[in-house]
Amino acid sequence: MEQIELVLFEVEENMQNVIEGLNRELANIRTGRANPAILDRINIKYYGADTPLKQIAAISVVEGTQLYIKPYDKSVLKDVEHAIYASDIGISPQNDGTGVRLILPALTEDRRKELSKSVDKIGETNKVNVRNARREGNDLVKALELPEDLEKSTLNDVQELTDKYVKKIDEVVAEKVKEIMTI
Repeated sequence: MEQIELVLFEVEENMQNVIEGLNRELANIRTGRANPAILDRINIKYYGADTPLKQIAAISVVEGTQLYIKPYDKSVLKDVEHAIYASDIGISPQNDGTGVRLILPALTEDRRKELSKSVDKIGETNKVNVRNARREGNDLVKALELPEDLEKSTLNDVQELTDKYVKKIDEVVAEKVKEIMTI
């Protein structure tokens, strides 16, 4: 039954999109280690256009607790520095004439616990999104008006997908919490 396969494919695709969104969202949460992803939302005015920082500079991790941003064009160095000040990442840039250094301060125990709770909340929100995808899939299956045994089997397949993706969310969240709590 091609229709059933299409419904299951669509449900799994929606759930996979939830996981990808979760990964993007968690990449922006600062841990004790430097991660270039915290700079993903920073844009620079470059020749009149808003350009993502990662497109106009090389970003490298130094000693695990520092990020070094080296623009390909030195004329934007001040703009990079100002954009980082204006962003909400809470780190003061240090301009050394060829690049900008960001030294990430160590997280306090309270801040680590706070971030872990935040990660757990994000995980729960994404589980709700997976369950919404399940509900939509169930509605699509019921709309097909299949024979009762085939419908029940297909609904079980949708539930198995849901369980699989909820487990993936738990694993991703647990890994991020472990990363945050590691000193």
